Amino acid sequence: MAINLQKGQTIDLRKNDKGESVYDLSQVTVGLGWDVREEKKGFLGKLFSGNKEADFDLDAIAFLLDKNGQVSNLGRDLQFSNGHKVGLHGGDLIYFNSMTFPSGTGTSSMLYPAGTPKSTMAQRVNQLLNNGELIVHTGDNLTGEGEGDDEQIIVKLNSLPSRVDKILFLVCIYQGQARNQHFGQVDNAFIRACDAKGKEIARYSLSNSPEFNGMRSMVFGEMYRHNEEWKFRALGNPEATDSFVNILKRYVKQ
Repeated sequence: MAINLQKGQTIDLRKNDKGESVYDLSQVTVGLGWDVREEKKGFLGKLFSGNKEADFDLDAIAFLLDKNGQVSNLGRDLQFSNGHKVGLHGGDLIYFNSMTFPSGTGTSSMLYPAGTPKSTMAQRVNQLLNNGELIVHTGDNLTGEGEGDDEQIIVKLNSLPSRVDKILFLVCIYQGQARNQHFGQVDNAFIRACDAKGKEIARYSLSNSPEFNGMRSMVFGEMYRHNEEWKFRALGNPEATDSFVNILKRYVKQ
């Protein structure tokens, strides 16, 4: 049975709630999910809001940390033929513009063009994993609608190079400040880990709390090596910023 974690709780990812080593960590899927709370508005509220609200776009991100707790490779700038440029590509972080590790060859547009069917996306993910990628982000969910995980990051945990000592998982609300969106408006947020056979290992669900009001990023949890084993710790630390780059600065050598 999967373990329901409390904030700050740490577990061995191989073991179930009975302490038995049963899980296959050759590939671990980290799923993140959330629902946006529906706020009831009167006639005047709808009138002045234009009767339309921007979708919540929550982005799952992972920092790959070394033994010093730092992101040692920030990647490079990537220039497209249309003049568009993205940064932090192909380094030790996974986000919507750098969705694979270690090659970092795919961007969001290369991996999953707009309108790509889910079945095609799944085939592309499997292709990337079979071709040697050790971490693959499965795509950006722009609304959080639908059952199950809203975004997933798949990790070949046992195959990661030894220099990767910890993986930090966080979620940021895209343009949260400009749209006046925050985690106080989000319900049923969770992070969970499933093994290579699809068995759920553990889940950490965030309770609704006043401390999340005005917070636009959340450090959900971390996986880390300890005595040649992989542990998972539930964190649930809210951040006021809506930019993961502001959080990333803490993990870069100055």
